[in-house]
Amino acid sequence: MTAPLTPPPPPHEQSSQHSWQPPAAGQAAPASHDAVWDGTYGQDGPGMKTELREASVITVVVAIAGALLGVLWWWLAPHVPLVADVVDKRWIVYLSDSEGEQAIGVDGTFTLLALGFGVVSALVVFLLRRRGGVPLVVALGVGGVLGSLLAWRIGVWLGPAEDVVAHAKAVGKGVVFDAPLKLGAKGALLAWSLAALVVHLGLMALFGPRDPEPYPEQGTAPNDPYEAPLR
Repeated sequence: MTAPLTPPPPPHEQSSQHSWQPPAAGQAAPASHDAVWDGTYGQDGPGMKTELREASVITVVVAIAGALLGVLWWWLAPHVPLVADVVDKRWIVYLSDSEGEQAIGVDGTFTLLALGFGVVSALVVFLLRRRGGVPLVVALGVGGVLGSLLAWRIGVWLGPAEDVVAHAKAVGKGVVFDAPLKLGAKGALLAWSLAALVVHLGLMALFGPRDPEPYPEQGTAPNDPYEAPLR
């Protein structure tokens, strides 16, 4: 006599050996492949407060560097010769060389120096803070404008007296003297900022850090149970 056959358990019933067991005390639960994203990321960068503090320091340092630009502009800019004459007991001041281009050279010298300062400041900021960021870009722009304004005023202060008539009376009639430094093209005040922004953005595009790929290009994770090869 044969033993009666026992029917197999229903498909929805599972053995107690394969049932889920809670993790032991002190042991972390294994990560699930189907875990739901909680909407948070790891902290990227030093934080907004630190970036703003660094941007403030960069703005101040770049602006103070404008003093050096002003000194160089006063030293390297060409001199504009003036001469005075007395007509009907009135002092008249005019250019000694009416065809000279010294006035254009004054603006050109300031612009070239400002462009050089913009390139150097952008390079230094990139080497010190390779990660970049919007606060650093704003700091370069604002600091460049402030530095240019400071350089302009320092150059004028170091140059010849701004009161041309009083200077002409002091040197005498028919004596050639230098005109005060004057920045005719006010757009040169933006040269520093524009050069700094262009160079910094270019360096970031070429040598800046790259963001990791959010998803692999091909294939899936090796531990994906749904893509296990068939045997």
